[in-house]
This record gives sequence, C-alpha cells and structure tokens, in this order.
Amino acid sequence: MSELKKFRLINKIEGYSFLLLLFVAMPLKYFAGIPMATKIVGMTHGLLVFAFLYQLFQASEEAPFSAKEMGKLTLFSLFPFGSFYNDNFCASKEQVAE
Repeated sequence: MSELKKFRLINKIEGYSFLLLLFVAMPLKYFAGIPMATKIVGMTHGLLVFAFLYQLFQASEEAPFSAKEMGKLTLFSLFPFGSFYNDNFCASKEQVAE
C-alpha cells in the first residue's frame, strides 16, 4: 500500500473519530452525564491525530506536497468534515502521481 493511500485511510479514520467525539461523546458527557465517553473517544482521537501527522509527513515524501498544501491539510483536519475535503484533495494528487 502506498504512503498516500495509508494517509487517506488514516485521514478518514481520524475524521470519523472527530465526528464521533463531537456528535456522540460530547452530548453523552453534557446531556446524559456520562463523562467516560469523552475520555475514551477523546484519547483515541488524540492518538489518531498523531498518526495523521506522522502519515502526512510520510506521504509528503511520495506525493509532492508543498508546504502550503501540508499546512492546508493540517488546518482542514481541525474542522468537522474537513477530512472529507482532504480526502478529495489527496485523491486528485493520487491520480496525478499515477
């Protein structure tokens, strides 16, 4: 599996974990009184953020990401649904690389 495909996979998983944290774990904590939900999902999401950053640097060696593109990919990962933009961007990069 290429580094760019690995990055796209980690990007999707990290994006879904972010949505799970925001739209499931946070309401469980604040509306249902279950603080353990954010502890578990939050820690998992935190580990996935580190995996995302590591894989971004690994993929940048294979796909010619500029510093601006790497900054944009990192920035969009901070917004809900930003990972879907990142995936589309990387899919277009992957087609160019082939």
